[in-house]
Amino acid sequence: MSNKLPISVIVLTYNEESNLPKCLESVKYFAGQIIVVDSKSADRTVAIAKEYGAEIYEHSFVNQAEQFNWALDNCHINGEWILRLDADEFLTPELAEEIKKTLPDISKNISGFYMKRRVYFMGRWIRYGGYYPSRFLRFFRAGKGRSEEREMDEHIVLLEGEHGHFKNDFVDDNHKGLSDWIQKHNNYSSREAAAGIRELREGVPARSGIWWLYQELPHFVRAFFYFAYRYIFRGGFLDGKEGLVFHFLQGFWYRFLVDAKMLEMRKNSDING
Repeated sequence: MSNKLPISVIVLTYNEESNLPKCLESVKYFAGQIIVVDSKSADRTVAIAKEYGAEIYEHSFVNQAEQFNWALDNCHINGEWILRLDADEFLTPELAEEIKKTLPDISKNISGFYMKRRVYFMGRWIRYGGYYPSRFLRFFRAGKGRSEEREMDEHIVLLEGEHGHFKNDFVDDNHKGLSDWIQKHNNYSSREAAAGIRELREGVPARSGIWWLYQELPHFVRAFFYFAYRYIFRGGFLDGKEGLVFHFLQGFWYRFLVDAKMLEMRKNSDING
């Protein structure tokens, strides 16, 4: 008798041979379906996915939101529930067990669950700086959730119904190394800069909380403010040397780079009329 559950796991990939095995290993024992949407990987990503019995789809990448929504609309999803994971993420055994125990008794008015993310950087759990616990809606009934159509910082939102919370964590632990991390965030900064300029022109309201204050501050100054907020006032210094690297790069360098690219885009726009 199969012990697989009516859960379809969706993973978006591009050259993820170093991360994908741990991701799929964490769900293979209970997920009834694994779907991998690949963006023409040049490494062993697709071969690894096949080894785990995943259904493979290929689709050119635009951004995370578009890719995930394409998967919802075009893949043959047969699970009652959908679990969204990045290739460098995996479930802790405690969360996997919690999902298995919770699933049979979920109320019909609950359409999705938030999960706590635990980020590792250079092998260290980043626990401070306001970074843990961050909660994301990653588990939802098929047809009841969809990604926001944003170039960056997209989140899955419920179309209807209420949400619950799982107590245990999933882990974000990218094994590609610092150079890949920097290259990826350089690419992210271009997309976020373009989105930021468009949102300013369209008058898109800022998000609440610290991000409202962040967007009200002058460009460049706000990068200093955000790093100080995370590293000093939210205790990021407690994450040790690895935390210093992470909070500086992710909380200052990246934010400063976004502002620099926004400035460049504005200047190019003025030059080109």
